Amino acid sequence: MSQIQAQVTRRTLLAAAATAGAVGMIPQAFAASQAPAIRPFKFRASDEQLIDLHRRVAATRWPDEENVADDSQGVRLETIKKLAKHWKHHDWRNVEVRLNALPQFTTEIDGLDIHFIHVKSKHENALPIIITHGWPGSVIEQLKIIKPLTDPTAYGGTEADAFHVVIPSLPGYGFSGKPRETGWNPPRIAKAWAVLMERLGYTKYVAQGGDWGNAVTELMAVQQPPGLLGIHTNMAATVPAEISKSLAAGTPPEGLSADERRAWDQLDDFNKNGLGYAIEMNNRPQTLYGIVDSPIGLAAWMLDHDIRSYRMIARSIDGEKEGLSPDDVLDNVTLYWLTNTAISSARLYWDNAHHPSGGFFDPRGIKIPVAVSAFPDEIYQAPQSWAEKAYPKLIHYNRLPKGGHFAAWEQPELFTSELRASFKSLRDQI
Repeated sequence: MSQIQAQVTRRTLLAAAATAGAVGMIPQAFAASQAPAIRPFKFRASDEQLIDLHRRVAATRWPDEENVADDSQGVRLETIKKLAKHWKHHDWRNVEVRLNALPQFTTEIDGLDIHFIHVKSKHENALPIIITHGWPGSVIEQLKIIKPLTDPTAYGGTEADAFHVVIPSLPGYGFSGKPRETGWNPPRIAKAWAVLMERLGYTKYVAQGGDWGNAVTELMAVQQPPGLLGIHTNMAATVPAEISKSLAAGTPPEGLSADERRAWDQLDDFNKNGLGYAIEMNNRPQTLYGIVDSPIGLAAWMLDHDIRSYRMIARSIDGEKEGLSPDDVLDNVTLYWLTNTAISSARLYWDNAHHPSGGFFDPRGIKIPVAVSAFPDEIYQAPQSWAEKAYPKLIHYNRLPKGGHFAAWEQPELFTSELRASFKSLRDQI
């Protein structure tokens, strides 16, 4: 991270916990054995980096306007120009204040520095949870849910709803190290997350994820590390084999329920119109030099993830009240820019494609308890019938009335309620 001015102080873990009171008490034997491995972390971009960012935005060479009257050719010129105008007033320093107010750390796992946020609840019987973001996300996605999860009595819950929260940055993303070797695929990350939770002293915990975070979380469930009680997903991998075959053929099978047909239609649309970014990053991530050199290029690339998220963000840029605001979007894009992680994050697609862990939505044969929250504007809203087949120990399923791909970020109240309900039955095991 040569462009990052990170203030990292090497201390013992016990001293770090005393400095950042929210981290809480750490068992003495654990602190003595693991103290050198965990380092407090804070981040501050230089003034020069921010000046350069705004200079580049102002100097953008714009293309011609799209020659269609809709978004079928991609991010519309009017939309991205409005976002560029908003960038002039975006307050990155405020984002740093919010991040640096949280206990953040780095620790080396399998030869790579992993960054993570670790906030302990004040409630004694809180349930530890590790939450994993995806692409084009970061730990920014989860900032709105930390307080409701760790301090539930201040957010409509009870002490029995409390979580200790661990939020790592994926390898090559945000403040984590950038792999200098191939092979940092979801199965390897899943193993690293189990090491992280063990290193933090958690003997019983749960895991949550969406997008790449779902792949990592489901593979943790497949690997069944000691202490993992169950998982929650907001982008479940439940597509039956016969449905995958019908999608490849382009013809829906007979006998689908209304929920199943809607899911089939969503997947069919994504296969036809939404995979451009993934195909490029699967095959040629290093070619994406333009999004490393142009903030506007990076922002447009990140906005064009899936059509429903893009349209929600476009409405927000037009002034409508939506799940994400323009500032939310720029918080995340600016993090990618300042950490220079556009290409290092894209390599996760290449690593997964070259060391496949199965299709992204193929059931993985998970044997431990699973909870599913099905948001309507996700890439597909997993039907309960598919979830029941994919997860023999389905402990919670709910179809939400609103929300999409970035569920925790877009709908933090609904997301928090889902996590509380999902793991209620597992709390007596901690």
